[in-house]
Amino acid sequence: MELDLENRDPLEINTHIKATYEDILAEPQGTHSIDCLWKLSFACYNGSKKICYVILTTIFGLPMAFCWGLYFACMSFELIWCVSPALKLYYLQLSSLKMIYTSIIHCICDPLFESCGRCFSDVRLTYAK
Repeated sequence: MELDLENRDPLEINTHIKATYEDILAEPQGTHSIDCLWKLSFACYNGSKKICYVILTTIFGLPMAFCWGLYFACMSFELIWCVSPALKLYYLQLSSLKMIYTSIIHCICDPLFESCGRCFSDVRLTYAK
């Protein structure tokens, strides 16, 4: 698998982090600053955002990638080797209890509901003014 250096979010995971200048700063119609200030603020915003992001990713990018890799490796190990087998064992043990519980409920509730149904089957309601 080759790394795509142009589209770095192909699955669009971080579309909610849209922080372009137009998304953050906007002057409504009738309330405009002078044009050169607007252009300079655009350059200042984009430049500071890019420089800060580059500095932060340069300093913390590799350590964070390493930490996240370790975290997801540990999480995968736990889910594959601990949680999934434990859940399978739990479901197997509960299946026998399910059969017993189902039998008890059918033995108690079925006759009760059938009797209630027969008792109320001849009830006729009429509405009169």
